Amino acid sequence: MKEIVKIKLSDIDSFKNHPFKVNKDDSLNELITSIRENGLLNPLVVRRKANNRFELLSGHRRKLALELNGVEEADCFIKDLDDDEAIIYMVDSNIYRSKILPSEKAFAYKMKLDAIKHQGKKKILLHKMCRS
Repeated sequence: MKEIVKIKLSDIDSFKNHPFKVNKDDSLNELITSIRENGLLNPLVVRRKANNRFELLSGHRRKLALELNGVEEADCFIKDLDDDEAIIYMVDSNIYRSKILPSEKAFAYKMKLDAIKHQGKKKILLHKMCRS
């Protein structure tokens, strides 16, 4: 089982080039109310960065709702992922949301495809290095 740790929201950065917009709409207002009444039901998912900071992989809406409720820290799962794995995880954890613009979905799939292609190059290079 994965360990859940408390992390200060101020130590969590958004995912670089995150393709999904966080809209301030009725759905976000419902999430804000739910968190105020019930607390955070699903932990954020982050990965470690340099300088004791973290990058948010999943939970951008939840993080904003926590901040708007005046909460300063959140329960988080910490994933040990390289850049390509992080992109794939971020896309896969967001792509099935009900309200995603086609442009967001297209950009996300392109990010994922580029990451998968890059992983393939790393595996081929590693294979060649091992044979040497």
